[in-house]
Amino acid sequence: MHVYGLNIKEMKKYILKITLLCLVCSCSSFDPEAFEQAVQNGIKANEGFERCLRFVNGWLAEADSVSGLIPRNLTSSRDIWNACDAAADNYPFMALTAAILGNKSLNSRMLSILEAERKLTSRIGRLPDTYSFPKQGFLYEQPNLKEIVFGSAEYMKDGLVPVTEFLGKSPWSERLLEILDDLDTELHLTPELIHETFGYIQAVETSGDMLQVLSRAYRMTGDRRYLERAIRFGDYYLNDRRLPTLVTEEQGLRLRDHGCEIVSGLTELYAAIYMEDADKRAEYQPFIHKMIDAVLAKGRNEDGLFYNAINHVTGEITSDGIADTWGYTYDAIYTVYLLDGTEEYREAVLKALRGVTKYRKFNWEHGSADGYADAIEGALNLYFFEPLPETTEWIDSEILNMWDIQKPSGIIEGWHGDGNFARTTLMYCLWKTGGVTIDDWDNNLIYGALVKDGKIFLTLSSPTERTVRLHFEPELHRSNLNMPVNYPRINQFQEWFPVDSNKTYRITNAKTGKSVRVTGSQLLDEYEVTINANEALCITVRQL
Repeated sequence: MHVYGLNIKEMKKYILKITLLCLVCSCSSFDPEAFEQAVQNGIKANEGFERCLRFVNGWLAEADSVSGLIPRNLTSSRDIWNACDAAADNYPFMALTAAILGNKSLNSRMLSILEAERKLTSRIGRLPDTYSFPKQGFLYEQPNLKEIVFGSAEYMKDGLVPVTEFLGKSPWSERLLEILDDLDTELHLTPELIHETFGYIQAVETSGDMLQVLSRAYRMTGDRRYLERAIRFGDYYLNDRRLPTLVTEEQGLRLRDHGCEIVSGLTELYAAIYMEDADKRAEYQPFIHKMIDAVLAKGRNEDGLFYNAINHVTGEITSDGIADTWGYTYDAIYTVYLLDGTEEYREAVLKALRGVTKYRKFNWEHGSADGYADAIEGALNLYFFEPLPETTEWIDSEILNMWDIQKPSGIIEGWHGDGNFARTTLMYCLWKTGGVTIDDWDNNLIYGALVKDGKIFLTLSSPTERTVRLHFEPELHRSNLNMPVNYPRINQFQEWFPVDSNKTYRITNAKTGKSVRVTGSQLLDEYEVTINANEALCITVRQL
């Protein structure tokens, strides 16, 4: 028996939560339905946070006893750490779990892993190579250029960028920029060199990674060198010779991961130059639209979801499976809608958001948790911009299918894709808490939120009296990346109730009716509240 993913042994705890729900409904004198939904959201977030914590502890139990690094997987590659898998897909979301749950001991362990990775795996300058636990040294006798280039690109885009988007300036953002800098100074990495090094599919993926990282690094730092490097990639692809939808090599353009990154990368560059370089915008615009128009014309099924791969020149569907990363490509398409106002691009996104609701317990990536994670993240990212009610219900149902895959040990499937389970679960939980985080979270503290009509309805409960410190989120795209416009992008963290440090807010206790005024800076730093034992605290926050 499952009650929102809880097994029967957890029913006693669940009953307590339902009791708290009743307390909320009886004590609130205004909008009880909003508080009821906030409590329900808290029940969902509580389970998600607990699962992420178990994931971290499960993988830490498998860490190498000498280096402290986690293995690539728990089967054939359990004796190595590599950049494109262990570092890119698994470890970063262990670090984000520790940060979001405010767990100081786990944060310390995550920093230790970062320090070990920096010290032990840097091989060409500060660029990482694969590390062997039995050797306590590099796996390969000589530097492996393919591993180093691809691993660096993946580590930055899939791992260090999302950590930086959420945390801002940190040791992880420092690691991001040092890798990005050394790809230029040590290897003089260009799109031409990438295509000489890799086959077409991996070259397109790596180029897409670099475009995303360089475009965001430019915004984050204001350093024009990053934009100039990104423009070199844009010039390489955005023409009638190398536009990704014009190629005939191998399968053509893959619209799933390991291919779709180039579509997102080129649109991120387009967003980066849009308001700064009118000439370059005019040069790129027709090719960006030509690429997207071809993807929409030939790459979708009747529900608006993308096939795995298609040769856009011939129109042949070369892999007719449905891409679990369908939302990643729509991130790019919706970004161009936001910039250029092309209404058919928005309509394509709305069609997909409605269409995906038919796919229940779907065989994403052969039923893997990673496939569920990517499909759900895509929906959640686009839902933030287009909040369709049917999408809400689909996300709530499909997250349970993903959670059911987790083992009692906390391990999900025992490979680096486990981190994507945590990534999407954290995004889901932050949706259910309105982006609010709490120091020293434990599973006895149940809190949830609903954002409605410009304010946040927040409920908190605990079996014991306790004082907790709430942290509200800023506009992450502005505060951490210096982006003037928020647009959907791979592995971003959504902003459900962003607080402005320069504004004033009113916090109201729904039971007593008492209100206080606080600054946005106080909410962003910390705001203390006291929760009475077994009594739901219900508050609203709104900007004045």
